[in-house]
Amino acid sequence: MTGLRVPFVDLHAQYLAYKEEFDSAISAVIQKTAFISGEFAHAFEQSFANACGVRHCIAVANGTDAIYIVLKMLGIGPGDEVITTAGSWFSTSETIGQTGARPVFVDVDDFYNIDATQIEPKINAKTKAIIPVHLYGQSAEIDEISEIAARNGLALVEDCAQAHLAQRVDARTHKLTGVGTFGVAGTFSFYPGKNLGAYGDAGAIVTNDDAFATRCRMFANHGALVKHHHRIEGINSRMDGIQAALLSKKLPHLSMWTEARRRTAQLYDNLLSGIPEVKIPRIRQGSTHVYHLYVIQCEKRDHLKQWLGDRGIETAVHYPTALPFLEAYSSCGHSKDNFPRAAANQDRILSLPMYAELTPTMVHDVASSIRQFYDSPGR
Repeated sequence: MTGLRVPFVDLHAQYLAYKEEFDSAISAVIQKTAFISGEFAHAFEQSFANACGVRHCIAVANGTDAIYIVLKMLGIGPGDEVITTAGSWFSTSETIGQTGARPVFVDVDDFYNIDATQIEPKINAKTKAIIPVHLYGQSAEIDEISEIAARNGLALVEDCAQAHLAQRVDARTHKLTGVGTFGVAGTFSFYPGKNLGAYGDAGAIVTNDDAFATRCRMFANHGALVKHHHRIEGINSRMDGIQAALLSKKLPHLSMWTEARRRTAQLYDNLLSGIPEVKIPRIRQGSTHVYHLYVIQCEKRDHLKQWLGDRGIETAVHYPTALPFLEAYSSCGHSKDNFPRAAANQDRILSLPMYAELTPTMVHDVASSIRQFYDSPGR
């Protein structure tokens, strides 16, 4: 056993550091009984829109709903196809199916994001949209994907669930631009473990399209912009006041927390780069990485994971099964030959502890334990 337990993420440590701020946010909501949407949600919407550099933010119940709402308001439904990555959390493809459309998967690139060079061959008359996922905290090749979408008359929807404040150089302006602003809309999750996390489920849609923002807001609120005036059939997906108030308190700290994650990632890079059996994450040129996850590729992954766990170091696998190979899509007949990178990654990837409060001592302990594993006789 190591002398120091290293949790995969420590949400309590963040709470203790900002206890007075967070407690006061919760207390304010209770005092005003603004539990569903209301003034706290509206305040967060404005703050997050400003942080993303967009005109509109629609606060919703969770990140999954955010994708679903966008797709529905784009008119996507039965008979349509939506192209997305083979490597992501299930919400990305699940929401496509919820509309009645069919997800069409594309293999990943060396940065774990959708391989932009393989998108165009998947486009046909049924294709209506592309959903790239800025996985693990780094932008996909969004400028190239944006050009593909425009060239083929397709909607571009960015899944930014793991990429709060991540940026990519915009080929049009040659300036760093926040993810979520290249397409018709970007969707965010504020699940507790995210870089900007609530104390329950919460999500948001960001867009610069005034009319589209109005449709999304209406659909998320039972099809009404004014209570009892239901213009369409919608769903119930509204951020609750407590989550909004907490997120508003956390948002001003996000840049600082992001820099802490980057320092931790750099330390991991320095300590792990000399281990032949370990491949550290790469940063795409022209992109900034916010390190929602620090994901390595490694030999004997499952044995290493067990070794670290026995020593008090928590790790995770994001994700153990690539989307095309899940049982939910077994009828599609996908094979590993169709998605060779995603297939190879699922047996080699390992997410190491990563959060703003992670100390250098903890990182050294993780790296030292990994080195010990590969240096052990018989490994």
